[in-house]
Parts: sequence; structure tokens; C-alpha cells
Amino acid sequence: MSDPRIEQPTPEVEKPGGDAALPGASRGYGKLPTAPVPVEQAAAVHPEADEQPAEWEPSTGGLPVDDARLAPWALVAAVVALATSMFVGWGIPVAIIAVIAAIMSLRRPIENRSVAVWALVLGLCATLFSAGWLLWAAMQLESLG
Repeated sequence: MSDPRIEQPTPEVEKPGGDAALPGASRGYGKLPTAPVPVEQAAAVHPEADEQPAEWEPSTGGLPVDDARLAPWALVAAVVALATSMFVGWGIPVAIIAVIAAIMSLRRPIENRSVAVWALVLGLCATLFSAGWLLWAAMQLESLG
């Protein structure tokens, strides 16, 4: 008996003759290349299932602890960039790196915020000073040429 929800094909549909070929086979395969893999559900049994459940305690064992600090490195880069920008404008890449590292460290909860803020302020000052030097140098080149 057919399912009333499934309609029969219309007369325009042609039924292919013979057996359908397997995709990728050059008429040489008679069966599927792999067999079905049996799937068994195994119930997970905890070794201490008999004991009473203890109250939850946060554990740090086994989890990697993120103790890498970025704010001090950003502050060092900002100080170096600021010292460089007092004399030449070529410290701008270091200043930009210091600003980016300071912003990244402000977004991390484990960082020292005061160090990150100092790195950001000094990095921005170094960027402005270096940009000023580069602007001054560009104006001097225009007056020469």
C-alpha cells in the first residue's frame, strides 16, 4: 500500500533502464566500495559514580594559565618610540606598534590597566611627534626642489 502523502510520478518521467551505475565507477564495480560501519552507543561511566557529588570548585589544574603580559612590552615600545621621535621621525612604526599593543592590552582583563594607559598615551605622543618630524621634513624637501 502506498503512502497517501507521496504522489506517483507523472507520465513524463522516464524510468532508467537496467541498473544505475555507481558514480566514479567505469562499469567495473558491482558493489559499494565501503560497507556500513556499525555504531554502538557506549554509556559513559564515571569511576566515582557511587560517591556523593561534591560542591563545585574552580580548578586551575590542567588548564593553561595565560600569564603573558603585553602592557609592559607596549610601554617599553612607547618609551623607545617617544625617545626616537624627539630626534627623528622614523620611530613612527614602533610608535604605531606600541599603540596597537596598548589597545590590545586594555582589552585583556589580566593586564595592568595603568601601564596600558601609559603605553597608549606615550605611544600616541610618539606618533604625533614622529608625524610632525616627517611633515617638517616633507616641507623642507619641497623648499629645496
